[in-house]
Amino acid sequence: MPSHKLGRTTEDIRRELSALLRELKDPRTQNMLLSIVRVEVTNDLSYCTVYVSAMEGLDRAKTAVQGLKSASGYLRRELGHRLQLRHVPELIFKATDSIEYSANISRILHDLDLGEEENGEADGEE
Repeated sequence: MPSHKLGRTTEDIRRELSALLRELKDPRTQNMLLSIVRVEVTNDLSYCTVYVSAMEGLDRAKTAVQGLKSASGYLRRELGHRLQLRHVPELIFKATDSIEYSANISRILHDLDLGEEENGEADGEE
């Protein structure tokens, strides 16, 4: 069972990385809606896996991950300054399509709701 300190550190890293994403000047990470979906930190704080998703799809997320990998030294240094950690974990970025997937599910559910409303109106008119 993870400790409370590890959970707090994970959430702090997620919050600060989200803020740092807006400050990056890399063109691969700009002009797109990026979101940090999940952050996993090892127990000894040596590695931190960051799952990144883009609204534009998995290909754009993979492009953004390349930009984030090249800026990982800057991000790690800024995390160290902002969180005052003794040891800042090495950042590993991975692309995921969870935003696109959830938007697709939402679209499907919305279409189902429209279909039920049309059936309900047809039943009510008779």
